[in-house]
Amino acid sequence: MKLNKKLLASGVLAATLVAGNAFGAVSAEEAAKLGASLTPVGAEKAGNGGEIPAWTGGLKESPAGYNNDGIYLDPFADDEVKFTIDQSNVDEHADKLSAGQVAMIKKYDTFKIPVYETRRTATYPQAIMDQTVENATTSELVAGGNGIENYQEGVPFPLPKEGVEVIWNHITRYRGGSVQRNVGQVTPTENGAYSVVKFQDEFTWRASLEDFDPAKDPNVLFYFKQAITAPARLAGNVLLVHDTLNQVAEARRAWVYNAGQRRVRRAPQVAYDGPGTAADGMRTTDNFDLFNGAPDRYNWEIVGKKEMYIPYNSYKLVDRSVSYDDIVKAGHINQDLARYELHRVWHVRATLKDGERHVYGQRDFFIDEDTWQAAVIDHYDGRGELWRVAEAHAMQFYDVQVPWYAIETLYDLLSGRYLALGLTNEENDPYTFGVSRSSRDYTPAALRRAGTR
Repeated sequence: MKLNKKLLASGVLAATLVAGNAFGAVSAEEAAKLGASLTPVGAEKAGNGGEIPAWTGGLKESPAGYNNDGIYLDPFADDEVKFTIDQSNVDEHADKLSAGQVAMIKKYDTFKIPVYETRRTATYPQAIMDQTVENATTSELVAGGNGIENYQEGVPFPLPKEGVEVIWNHITRYRGGSVQRNVGQVTPTENGAYSVVKFQDEFTWRASLEDFDPAKDPNVLFYFKQAITAPARLAGNVLLVHDTLNQVAEARRAWVYNAGQRRVRRAPQVAYDGPGTAADGMRTTDNFDLFNGAPDRYNWEIVGKKEMYIPYNSYKLVDRSVSYDDIVKAGHINQDLARYELHRVWHVRATLKDGERHVYGQRDFFIDEDTWQAAVIDHYDGRGELWRVAEAHAMQFYDVQVPWYAIETLYDLLSGRYLALGLTNEENDPYTFGVSRSSRDYTPAALRRAGTR
């Protein structure tokens, strides 16, 4: 097996942390498809001869008027809706929708899917794409798929053979190295009444730390800190997570600072189906970012690839002229502000393992081939009934070449309520990429400092 010399030198091999057979790397002949018939991250370059165009490098130029301030302008503001999927024609288009999307349309006469021209805007920095090509022949799964060895950044499995490899591609995807964002979260009642919980989030990949030490925390993937800034009754509470590459061998480390008690404590519940932060019971911990955390409680199966209408280039949802009242409606967000396009997705099914516990018995993932981001996830309860539907309204952060989410939504078909996370329209400094952070910023002591009211 050819090994990644850079990773060997840095001591990042997760094999030192786990035992078991490794699998996942492909041959050099297979990897040669990357950058040829496939994009550097593993998507099909060619179009479908119809709605889906060929990938030509993605959106790398900022539109005129953008001030590099994290307030993103719509480069496709002149695009018009080609057609709309609603209750009158949903059955005609059901083969290109998830069961959850169909259920939402049939439940609400206001839930519609406006379809626009497909624009393959996704791209990553060249260094990330180069590393992805190298990963194809070096990165491997270990411990039954619950960890990765020979990996530091980029897409670990651009030519996946296993369902869990596709999921790892989503979990590990590049989000800018080190980024801070100020966002809002809402959990409206059935009639649409809501209040906003505001967060200041930080994501920093270990290799992006100013004092990065390859020998320190070799099993950590990234550091995450989330401070609640509003409302006043919750402000000052802070969550700190050290997310690990193999959470079975070494569990995710999590702490919370409670501003009322002025103390830091460990938070083992910040995993799997533990309650999401300030979410009023509307999401689990692993619903954040559509899915995060250890994959060990599920069996993962690649059902196949398909063409599907998914949220994409969702710049209307970050428009500063749009208020939260414009977005947040009863039952679902304002679909007039949504944009859907036809893209190819990986369909991966997660089925709860015998003897394991989770509120979701099955999850159907639909993951965009160009970004490896989850676009839609249907969640089923333990009886096999469709329960919740997640949609990620993606956009390309063109100034930093990062595909990510404008907002993510999670609809509860039973209660008629939902959660929307990532709102930025009314926030100052919504996104700041390239922030300087060191390991000292992600210690429990730093958590206490960040939580002062």
